[in-house]
Amino acid sequence: MHQGTRITSLLALALLAATLPAACGDSSENPGAAGEVCERKSDDEATELLRRLGCAADFEALASKPADASLPGALSVKVVLDRADQDALYFQNSTLYPVHYAFVSSHLSGDALPYVPPLSEFNATEYFTPDRRFVLGAVTHYEGPDVWALEISPYDTASADMIATLFRAVQGASFFGSKLAFHPTSESVAVEAARLPADIPVVSTGDLYAGIDYQPLSLGTAVGRLRFAKAADLKDEYLSHQDIVVLDQAPNDISVVQGIITEEFQTPLSHVNVLSQNRRTPNMGLRDAMSNPELLALKDKLVELTAGPSSWGVREVTEAEAEAFWEAHKPEPVTLPELDLTVTDLRDIEEVTPDPPEGEPLRDAIKKAVLAFGGKAAHYSILARIPEVPIQKAFSIPVYYYDLFMKQNGFYEQIEALIADPQFNTDTAVRDKALKALRDAMKSAPIDAEFQDLLKAKIEAEYAGHPMRFRTSTNSEDLDGFPCAGCYDSNTGDPADWEDVLDAIRKTYASAWKLRTFDERTYYGIDHRTIGMALLVHHNFPDEEANGVAITNNPFDTAGVQPAFYVNVQAGGDVEVVAPPAGVTNDEFLYFFNQPNQPVTYLTHSTLVPEGQTVLTAKQIHQLGVALNAIHERFSPAYGPAAGNNGWYAMDVEFKYDDDANPNEPPTLYIKQARPYPGRGAAAGAP
Repeated sequence: MHQGTRITSLLALALLAATLPAACGDSSENPGAAGEVCERKSDDEATELLRRLGCAADFEALASKPADASLPGALSVKVVLDRADQDALYFQNSTLYPVHYAFVSSHLSGDALPYVPPLSEFNATEYFTPDRRFVLGAVTHYEGPDVWALEISPYDTASADMIATLFRAVQGASFFGSKLAFHPTSESVAVEAARLPADIPVVSTGDLYAGIDYQPLSLGTAVGRLRFAKAADLKDEYLSHQDIVVLDQAPNDISVVQGIITEEFQTPLSHVNVLSQNRRTPNMGLRDAMSNPELLALKDKLVELTAGPSSWGVREVTEAEAEAFWEAHKPEPVTLPELDLTVTDLRDIEEVTPDPPEGEPLRDAIKKAVLAFGGKAAHYSILARIPEVPIQKAFSIPVYYYDLFMKQNGFYEQIEALIADPQFNTDTAVRDKALKALRDAMKSAPIDAEFQDLLKAKIEAEYAGHPMRFRTSTNSEDLDGFPCAGCYDSNTGDPADWEDVLDAIRKTYASAWKLRTFDERTYYGIDHRTIGMALLVHHNFPDEEANGVAITNNPFDTAGVQPAFYVNVQAGGDVEVVAPPAGVTNDEFLYFFNQPNQPVTYLTHSTLVPEGQTVLTAKQIHQLGVALNAIHERFSPAYGPAAGNNGWYAMDVEFKYDDDANPNEPPTLYIKQARPYPGRGAAAGAP
């Protein structure tokens, strides 16, 4: 393992390190570097607090590090300044006392000191009032850029004077004092930081991010043949499910592989990362990966790759080791729900997934709707009945008409013949060519006349004068445990040219038989003959002002101590937000919607808007937050704790801002879809 490659991914930088739970990394064997005098006297028992940090061993004895792998490369010690006791400073054991209140209520309450009030009163005063007793923060060592940073909570309203007092106290009581800088953890804290005295250095999240070289995304261990490729060449270069691939940047799509290393850093909601999360395979970013000497030395060899929380490692393995790993980590076969081919009406979206009777699970209602209308439409139907969630008026074409299209044109028989062909199953190039021929045939095949009449009447009566978007909604996507991100393609057709509508439907149906999609299903043991595609239909977004994706929980804090919404948004609609081109960045931020003052912490800024501006206004961010909060709450009975999920729960949401309906008004928010997020659990091979 590359223990020296400790990092602070953009995820860690955005969170308040002062509240992270963790296990202590005690380095008491280190007596301190030259010039350092340790304060800690005993290595045998836990030190509850120190008034000074005299050496690295003191810091590490009190420090916590993230228990969750999404917060790597940082060690943090919480600090307390007691203004009621002549600004007495305490460095607390941040493992024994994972929050400030636990420490101050135990050590600084009574015995000639004022009593610490109950937790609710403490939280209401100690982060927001000017006459607060305590100034609370944390000192974090970001090992990648080797920065010592003083931080306060993203929602803390401490004045510049309070921050300066805390900073000087920590600076004077620590061995790293001369290296200390203040790191604003939110936009509101940054405003106050601008008022700090000139001698207090301020380090931004961008400064910290620039100093890291390793980004863990999906953690674990995998074994495969180490391949090097460029993302742009993947359309013509076949990868095996037994490969580990090193890429220059994250592609928008990739076939099943054992692991991924990208030279360019990714976003948590990129299709590649969602796929890796779902496959439970390692995915990591590594600067200069394409020229990394250690990786190049193992090019085209069988290797074991480990993506850990703060470091990565690679070693060569034997053929026997590889075979044993692959056999042990075969995914459990996925059985798709049987299609309901009795539903033949074009159903308004509100009626696709009716609310379950009282006492019956929402999850069961979704599962039933999926049988006839697929995952996307089933979830969209629930969105349509949430008052705080704005969506496009829509309807769904049931899977019956896909099945009819396949039967009438003999495509099921063609698929049976392909699956029975040994060369098709073993030769990727042969399989690719055959599937393309199938898709081409589907794109020119006739569509049932009665279905056309039904569809034309629906559009003319309720959706006239606007191009229509035909979106995939299958029984093998947007499902808990098998989201299959990016597996299928949606298309737009203009009813003014009816053949254009038919082309859009045929292309969308044909996307079920793309090579990567086919291989994904094969890897999971899915019977291809059980696939069915319904369609979610609504007006097209012709030229949106912003497009984005969000997670309704904080993917970098699965311990739950800092709940927030993660948002990744870009100006306009031309740039793929989950896979922007090289050199283009999005607005990427955490929105602490349920915290006082609702602070926003930007991780990166869009390169497509003028410097100093953001893609969304504060009003738009709040509007989005209201919708995300409502979505999170509504789907919790289906996928959250009420459904037996005692781990981390979130919904993956796509949204747009568009002014097409009212060009003279500010752009309107539309939620495009919501599906269960696969989570950030360790990959299958992780210890």
